[in-house]
Amino acid sequence: MYLISVYFDKKTEHRIQSYINDVAKESGNAFMNDNNVPPHITITAFETLEEKCVVEVLSNAISQIERNKIEWVTVGAFPTVIFIQPVLNEYLHNMSSLIYESIENLSDTKISKYYKPFSWLPHATIEKQLSEDEMRKAFDVLQKSFGVFEGEVVRIELAKKNPYRVIASWELSNRN
Repeated sequence: MYLISVYFDKKTEHRIQSYINDVAKESGNAFMNDNNVPPHITITAFETLEEKCVVEVLSNAISQIERNKIEWVTVGAFPTVIFIQPVLNEYLHNMSSLIYESIENLSDTKISKYYKPFSWLPHATIEKQLSEDEMRKAFDVLQKSFGVFEGEVVRIELAKKNPYRVIASWELSNRN
């Protein structure tokens, strides 16, 4: 499985990491810290036999993407996962669509149905593999500490899972 994820400016990264640390401490579940998972949003997840082609088409697509602000507005959950969520603004939608369109027609590439445009829910996982009790504790922590904030997307990475390794990384240019 391959992942394309975005990463943030230092201030945003620090704030999200503090949520991760606080939830781990109070819930007793430290999956994110134990596995050294940094704050990020996964843009897409896919399988491919064409790694080299993916890097080439992504390099072209990502050259069109600049740094931009996103606004983090809420706390949410999937079963066993607690996350924070930004507004799905034009910037995030266009980025997701551009990346999807750049790899969708590559031979031997299959994109997860959860990461296609209009199926993707942008979020930054705060903790995962939570029990019911750990989830309640995680919500308690975030209810007390989370507040709306703005952050900036500054980097995109392509990585492979199991074992995790970064294939390519692109620093985004500043907006005009």
